Amino acid sequence: MLWQKKRDMAKKEFVNRMFDNIAPTYDRLNHLLSLDIDKSWRRKAVAEIMTDNPQTVIDLACGTGDFAIALAKAGVPHVKGFDISEGMLKIGKEKVAKTPLNNQTLTLELGDSEELPLADGSADAVSVAFGIRNFEHKEKGLAEMYRILRSGGKLCVLELSIPGNPVIRSLYKIYFLHILPFFGGLISGNGEAYRYLPTSVMNFPKPPIFLQMMRNTGFTSTKSLSFTFGLCRLYLGKKP
Repeated sequence: MLWQKKRDMAKKEFVNRMFDNIAPTYDRLNHLLSLDIDKSWRRKAVAEIMTDNPQTVIDLACGTGDFAIALAKAGVPHVKGFDISEGMLKIGKEKVAKTPLNNQTLTLELGDSEELPLADGSADAVSVAFGIRNFEHKEKGLAEMYRILRSGGKLCVLELSIPGNPVIRSLYKIYFLHILPFFGGLISGNGEAYRYLPTSVMNFPKPPIFLQMMRNTGFTSTKSLSFTFGLCRLYLGKKP
């Protein structure tokens, strides 16, 4: 329907503008506000992908390229990232240009993760690191990931999460809902972006629900791994 399409475009435009705006400070703030723990989460996710020795990995919502670069450094021969924010991609491409590669291809391109310009079954693995919560239609995004994966291919989704332990969850909410937005807005100059961040995490489906969404799309062998008291989760699935 036309009204729904306009609503979807409005959210994508909002997300696009927001990330374009915070792109210059995004990496510095990410590492600062996460106390660099996000780096260890990426390493664990990359290690999980590398267990299948993939030749081609598509990294969606690639942002400034941290995960795509980590994949290339780990030895993936062909890595291609997609993101809707030109501002984030500009930073990412500058980082890629400074990354030493050993006969690998690593490219970052403008593209909508819900409508990918890729052939069916063209990827050995698909990754999304801290970006799927920004999808307007997560089911549609998952369907695209399923489509471009070859049979036996792996999906790896890394996403922020809410801790299950009541004490840790209370401390987390104080930091995440009050301290992080304050300092994030102060440093980036965009308070709205760092108010959006905790909201998007709080609104993300709980692990059992997201795993069911993956299974509804067709993924099998689905599971969720919890990192750092549940602050982050890694969702894994296979295309039969």
